This record gives sequence, structure tokens and C-alpha cells, in this order.
Amino acid sequence: MASFKNKIEYILKHNLFIQKTYKSVFSLVFKTIGFFVKTNPNLVLINSFGGRRYNDSSRTVYERIRTNSDLNHLTIVWAFEKPEEFDIPSKKVKIDTLQYFLTALKAKYWISNVNIERGLHFKKKQTRYLNTWHGIPLKLVGNAVSGRKDFKFSDIDIFCYSGSFEKDIYQRDFGVKKESMVMCGLPRNDELYNMDKSRINQLRNRYNIPDGKKVILYAPTWRESSDKGKSYGIKPPLDVNSLEKELGNEYVLIIRMHHFTTQLMDIEFNDFIRDGSSIQNINELLIISDVLISDYSATIFDYAILERPIISFAYDYDEYKKSRGFYFDLAKELPGGIIKTQEELVKKIQTINFKKECLKTATFKNKYLQAGGKATDICINLLFNLK
Repeated sequence: MASFKNKIEYILKHNLFIQKTYKSVFSLVFKTIGFFVKTNPNLVLINSFGGRRYNDSSRTVYERIRTNSDLNHLTIVWAFEKPEEFDIPSKKVKIDTLQYFLTALKAKYWISNVNIERGLHFKKKQTRYLNTWHGIPLKLVGNAVSGRKDFKFSDIDIFCYSGSFEKDIYQRDFGVKKESMVMCGLPRNDELYNMDKSRINQLRNRYNIPDGKKVILYAPTWRESSDKGKSYGIKPPLDVNSLEKELGNEYVLIIRMHHFTTQLMDIEFNDFIRDGSSIQNINELLIISDVLISDYSATIFDYAILERPIISFAYDYDEYKKSRGFYFDLAKELPGGIIKTQEELVKKIQTINFKKECLKTATFKNKYLQAGGKATDICINLLFNLK
């Protein structure tokens, strides 16, 4: 079933005729139904990454709502692909079902880090929509991506961003209205701005990081399907045995895959190389990591908040640049430039000057992240018109 859904989503993304037909027909259907569905002023609908996860800024905002006594009257519904897999103290609905869309039409408030309307357009005027998005764009996004002209976020009431670099991108490539833009950072990143040493120690103990060892987090971005939506696998060009031999005495390596990646190929986990993909809150991995290895992921911006070394292992840089494209020159802008081979990667880690690399990251952070640390409260106050 998941494979079939992936194929359908792939077709909708890449066939403009089918995409337009689907959007036009079903948007009209749900707009029409909406005339007969009464809005519930106390109902909130939330999802994260299209129902795949219970995490990110959606969860951060949700948990703050639940602790706010002024919002006790609200009924919250979470949407998931597999509701049975999530044990939470709120109602749940299966995403992309008729019940889901009826809930969306009833809800006075929508909260998402991707979208609520599932690519359609049926939002009522009285519905308040908070979209936190899920990362600062390094690679081209929205309508800037080849073959994508379907992003129309003009109905969003509150859209989060972290600095002036992003503002024009979201207005141009997502169609977000200028008056909806709120420079507050991402709610999920408030934790990173307010992190301390005790939190690091707590998480190192939780994840059994041996004393005296440093942590490398490898968090690559998502790759487009190479088999027309059947799967979204990734095979990093890593010789794991060699990495363990060269770095295993000093480091632990945690691999965290993108939420849309369905398979990590040819990697076997052990005490040195560990699986971090099932951990809902990526911040926990960022907090315990001494070095981030990524490529083109927005995680680079999140990790920059901690002002620690960042390495871009851009093994497919030329291919990815041609097929997807970037908003700036990675070699010039990223704190550590780009590295294309494992040999370069290992040498960089073995000879790393932590103090110097941390200063580079701090400079990068100051350029691209101009707001953050209080985003959750700002979003809740604006969404529910609290003082």
C-alpha cells in the first residue's frame, strides 16, 4: 500500500496535466462540501511531514498548547498515515481519508510543517493556518524545482522563517503572502537555542555514548526516486569498515536519514555505526553530536545554532546541482566548503581544528539565522490571538 501511494505521489508531482486535473477537481469537490460543513471553533488539526511523523515544529507547538491553561478548551486531532503506531493523548485520524478531509473542513485551526490540504485548495476564510515549514532552503524548493508549479501557499495565515535570506524565496517560490511571514525561527529549534551541558550529558547517557568518545552525525538530504516512485532509497558511498578502522577509536557515527527516504542500503549497524532514523526528535542527535556531516540538508542550518563543525560530504554535487540546483554556492558559503570523497572526509575529521571550525559555523549562523529561541510562543500567540 505504501509503495502504491509513493507511485501516485510521484505521478502527481511529475505529470503536470494529471497534477492540474487532480488539484482542480478535488479542490472543487472539497470546497463544495465545505459549504455544508460547520466550522468547529475549538477544533485543531495537526500533522507532521504528511502524516509520517510525530515530531518537528508541529509537535513542539502541540505540546505547548497542551500546557497552556488558556487553551484547555481546544480539541486536537493528529493526522497520521498509520495512526495505530502513535500513542498520544489526543484524537487521531488517518491522513488522506474522507474523514481526514472532513476534519480539515471542520477545524478552525490548522498546524503543519508541510501542508494540510495535501496539495489541494479548499481552506475556508475563517480557518487559521499556521505553517512552520521544516527547514531553511539550501537547495531549490517549491516552484523553483524543475517541473513543479503547484505550490500555492497564499492561504497560509502564519508562515515561519529565520532570516532575510529565506523571505524572498518563500514569497516567490511558495507564493506565501508578505503579510503572513513571521520572522521568529522554527519552533522545533527553540530547544537548540536553550540547550545546556546537563542536557548533553543526559542524552549521551540515554544513547549509550561511551565516555571519551565524540559523536559524528551523518544526516544526508532526500534523493528523488530513481524508479518512478516505487522506492526512495539511498546508498551512501561509504566504506563503513574503513571508517570504523580509521575513526572508531575516537568517534561514534550515527546515521539519520531524511523522513522521505524509505531505505538505507548496504549499511549494517554496530557499536560504531548506529541507526538514528527511528528517533523522532532529531534535536537529540544534534545536541549530542560533536560534528555534523551532511550534504544539502536544511539540518545544516539547524546545527549551526550550536556553533559546532559542519562538513558537507557532497559526493554527488555536480549531478545534484544539475538535477535540483542550489540557492547559493555551497563551496563558498558552507562553513567547511564541500568534500567529494571519503578519503577527503576522513582526513578532514582526523585533522579537524575544532576551535577554528566552530568560529566558521558561528559566522555562517549569524549571516543566515537572525531569529530564534522563542518561536513556539510567538506562533501560539498569533494563531490563537493570545496576549
